[in-house]
Amino acid sequence: MKTSSNVLAGFGTTIFEVMSKLAIEHKAINLGQGFPDEDGPADILAAAARATEEGPNQYPPMMGVPELRQAVAAHDGRFYGLSVNWQTDTLVTSGATEALAASLLGLINPGDEVVLFEPLYDCYLPMVKLAGGIPKFVRLDPPNWEIDPAKLRAAFSDKTKLVLMNSPMNPTGKVFSVDELQLLADLVIEHDAYAVCDEVYEHIIFGDKRHVSLLTFPGMGDRTVRIASAGKTFSLTGWKVGYLTAAGELIARIAKAHQFLTFTTPPNLQKGVAYGLAKEDDFYDGLKNSMQSKRDRFRNGLERIGFATAECDGTYFLNADISSIGFTGTDEEFCRLITTEAGVAAVPVSAFYQSEGARQNFARFCFAKRAEVLDAAIEKLEDFFGKRG
Repeated sequence: MKTSSNVLAGFGTTIFEVMSKLAIEHKAINLGQGFPDEDGPADILAAAARATEEGPNQYPPMMGVPELRQAVAAHDGRFYGLSVNWQTDTLVTSGATEALAASLLGLINPGDEVVLFEPLYDCYLPMVKLAGGIPKFVRLDPPNWEIDPAKLRAAFSDKTKLVLMNSPMNPTGKVFSVDELQLLADLVIEHDAYAVCDEVYEHIIFGDKRHVSLLTFPGMGDRTVRIASAGKTFSLTGWKVGYLTAAGELIARIAKAHQFLTFTTPPNLQKGVAYGLAKEDDFYDGLKNSMQSKRDRFRNGLERIGFATAECDGTYFLNADISSIGFTGTDEEFCRLITTEAGVAAVPVSAFYQSEGARQNFARFCFAKRAEVLDAAIEKLEDFFGKRG
């Protein structure tokens, strides 16, 4: 029998699926995969239900229903001061993952180099390779996840086609600073490249940190693709509604790939999201405050047990140093141990690295859960490590 794709043959099952399956087998509290355990706002669900009943429920326009594209343009003007032409500068996709795939397939030619920050979200590398891109990694290390400017500059060359970045960043919880973004913008412009920015956690940022889109920087308007997601903003990850903002020329190239991937996205969900994007500031403030409270609750519990934790300025994720409690094995061994023995699932951070020499002493926990679930997880971990100690 002939072999399957040479590109995908080197990739196993995603770590999220592996750990989620293990959590189910052992009836563990799943803090591995990144999704909330409560659905989003009832009025958004009701808006989608009304759209389903009223119809039509046939193929919507390939670029997305006008209501959502207009809402995306208004949202980007409201939060980032961008002037967006909804008819040329927006595109709706079946989740941010499809938006990423369409962007990479639409912009990369075989042999083009792509700058990636690691630890990186698991779909980035296979997508880059499927598009024929050559990855160039810039490694960030815990606990502060700082960019080394020299290493970032070294990753760029005359062959660089684009940089793929994620801020706020999964799995680190890092929010890129204005200075870091300016350096990145300067390098993109210097090397006549593009930036594809995964900004799905744009509204989940903590303390005095703020999310700044690379699209707003001088000279980046024609070079940047901004990707966002209803799944993260409205706690509706199963809806898989993503949206892009970029200059019309870039949107046109990306749309050529989009039309051969999913072509379109359910119209009722699009209309529900359009309704949601217009919600008042108190919704967005409430999302931030709620997630920050969950982060603090879980972090305080981990630190009470004895874990040291890495910086977390946004997203759903907190990373804990397993060596701080005397664990001497790898992060994968640790995550399997606590899933099977303590009844709490996490994800090894080393699974998000590709280059050699990555640290193997951090585990990623998802804190986007109800308070009682987080408390139960801390209780299980405290009991388990108390007995081991």
